Amino acid sequence: MTAPHSSPITRALASVEGVSALDAPADVIAGPLRALLDNGIGDALRGSWLGHPLHPVAVTVPIGVWTAAPVFDLLRQPLAAQRLVLIGLGAAMPAAVTGLAEFTTLAAPQRRVAVVHASSNSVAMTLLVGSMLVRRKGRRLAAIGLTLAGLSVTGVSGALGGHLAYVQGAGVQREARPSVTADPYDV
Repeated sequence: MTAPHSSPITRALASVEGVSALDAPADVIAGPLRALLDNGIGDALRGSWLGHPLHPVAVTVPIGVWTAAPVFDLLRQPLAAQRLVLIGLGAAMPAAVTGLAEFTTLAAPQRRVAVVHASSNSVAMTLLVGSMLVRRKGRRLAAIGLTLAGLSVTGVSGALGGHLAYVQGAGVQREARPSVTADPYDV
């Protein structure tokens, strides 16, 4: 639910929650994932050992290196930029796996947003792979353009992920917290 004076971006993010056409693809994804992750691996991938979801931690590496890649292009170090894109693509795989593990715990409105979030990430990764391919053909400006397009889509996906976590509460309070009933210094 959005505030009465919310921004158009906030309203757009919230509108994804109501797209029931996303339920069928979400169900197709969730069923096999639940079966695959219903053996303790899912809990580990969701960060039960960490005390909070692992996915937000895992996404920092690809986002960070992809953000740095255009800086190296500006510094006329295209090989470094290409390596950063490649590192980000490799780091995106574990991030995607932890996100898919989270997906199995979501309610329908959350899964709708998660489907668009994951699809956006796939588009971003495709653009970034494209940037590497055209860079190999010596098309530096096209590579930079595709990298920036991939970063832009990553930003949209990040906004959807933020909406999922902070507005919809995905993964929040899932891990049991010990209650503090006594003075922790009283031994």
